[in-house]
Amino acid sequence: MFDGINLKKYDLKLVIMTVTLAVIGTFAIGSAEESLQSKQMAGVIAGVVAMLLVSFFNYSWVLKMNWLMYIANLGLLLAVYFLGDDSHGAQRWFEIGSLRFQPSETSKILLILFFAQFIMRYREKLNTFKVIAASVVLIVIPWSLILIQPDLSTSVLLIVVFCMIMFAAGLRYPIIFGILGVVVPALLVAIYLVMSGKLPFVKEYQLDRINAWRYPEEYANSEAMQSLNSVMAIGSGQLEGKGYKTSEFTSVKNGDFISETQTDFIFAVIGEEFGFRGSVVVIVLIMLIALECLSVARKAKDLAGTIIASGMGVLIAFQGFINIGVATFLLPNTGLPLPFVSYGLTSLLSLFAGIGFVLNVRMQSRDRRTEEMA
Repeated sequence: MFDGINLKKYDLKLVIMTVTLAVIGTFAIGSAEESLQSKQMAGVIAGVVAMLLVSFFNYSWVLKMNWLMYIANLGLLLAVYFLGDDSHGAQRWFEIGSLRFQPSETSKILLILFFAQFIMRYREKLNTFKVIAASVVLIVIPWSLILIQPDLSTSVLLIVVFCMIMFAAGLRYPIIFGILGVVVPALLVAIYLVMSGKLPFVKEYQLDRINAWRYPEEYANSEAMQSLNSVMAIGSGQLEGKGYKTSEFTSVKNGDFISETQTDFIFAVIGEEFGFRGSVVVIVLIMLIALECLSVARKAKDLAGTIIASGMGVLIAFQGFINIGVATFLLPNTGLPLPFVSYGLTSLLSLFAGIGFVLNVRMQSRDRRTEEMA
């Protein structure tokens, strides 16, 4: 269980960056919704403990339970469909006392771990139709369960992570270009159908969000108002910001002009109170964490480790891009949290656990000098 671990390779840089980002998030949440700060702080502490514990478990041993992870994941997604609580037209959560558990957040990590072992087992046949088709079927099942919650943003994120996994696994370029030749035109058609409201699984409120993004002037007093106010808040922070928990009467946040500031629009709070400098710090930390994960992927001892680290890197980078894109109105409102920053204990603990696995991959990595001598 603990074989092959080299403490000298413990990636303290990744730990420091991750914890720093989570601490910034805790402060921002304290300003956005003070009553939630203590919960987020407890979540960060629990997440750090989980990350450190997971980092010492040999991922090769953990991956032997990949089918158990997959079945448990499907069970949770099915359970939330039948037993979950409805909120804002979506059924994505379980209520556990005063806490909420969101299976789609744990699903991201469990699927990365599952495919790490699945592709590792069939790596010699990866470029065959049988393995590619099996992989697509295995991702489509949980993807469909997430899509019907409905959670379009997470379902899109899963497809991006899955594509990265297949690329990192060594899918041949002729196959990649062949798939792109089919997928790109199909995607353009899908975008057209979404824009015109002709896809049955796109809900009316999702279509309204897309139209608000396309025509903000027409929706300035309805669906586009949150995003427009978010941009105003970020811009009003200028270079240095208005200060932590600012009492300025011009504060967009204090005027309650933005809802869900502790989750979807936490970046607007950071932009207003910490200014351009604070915003850049958050963006750079997310970027560096993602790049560090990709760096670990390059040094992994095997294909499974490469998939785990690269999958986590893309997950953090793309999810961060989507959340910040929404807050700055570059993208329609989606509901994805900002990694390690937004309030949400399920997301926080899942991401910390995922980083724990990346740390374990790093501790078992092979030095280039050793490989050359071999």
